[in-house]
Amino acid sequence: MSTEMTPAEEYELYADPANQVPTGKPRRRTARLTSPIPVRFPDDVLDEVKRRAEADDRSVSSWIRRAVEHELNRPA
Repeated sequence: MSTEMTPAEEYELYADPANQVPTGKPRRRTARLTSPIPVRFPDDVLDEVKRRAEADDRSVSSWIRRAVEHELNRPA
């Protein structure tokens, strides 16, 4: 179970060099990306996308790419 840390607690945690070592596999792109495509969303949808991306510890772009890939992998 994780709990929210205050900025002061985060500072104390990462002040220790032992807590600055990356853990786990690095994230790597498996495919080259193409040019950006402008997409517009209503404010409420974009707010929800941002909330979910943050909850998944992803960028908004990465979260949207994953959502599109998920839809493309569904049976037609």
